[in-house]
Amino acid sequence: MKTIISTPKAPAAIGPYSQAVVVGDMIYTSGMIPIIPETGELETGDIKAQAKQAIGNLIALLEEAGSNADNVIKTTVFIKDMNDFASVNEVYSTFFKENCPARSCVEVARLPKDVLIEIEAVALKA
Repeated sequence: MKTIISTPKAPAAIGPYSQAVVVGDMIYTSGMIPIIPETGELETGDIKAQAKQAIGNLIALLEEAGSNADNVIKTTVFIKDMNDFASVNEVYSTFFKENCPARSCVEVARLPKDVLIEIEAVALKA
């Protein structure tokens, strides 16, 4: 049995998908991009500002699903430019401080709304 998670504290889906799905004790999120949930506008700053917003959106979604950053098992980070890897790591490390999740980070040609970063996660319920 699956439960669909939706919260106004993270960007609304911009297509036919759910923000997150819970199956048993596992949470699977869709990719979060740097949309400011309160306004629906994009965070248009540099990669650090966009990473902070995207990861913050992810954490808000996890909290709505009954989890938190400490329970993330795996993230996948999609970035537009691998030259931003160090800057993304700098922001990422402020959210995931100890017992960090496994992670993949890949450079992609294009992301939704032409943002610089998108992040998704698999987590355990708290």
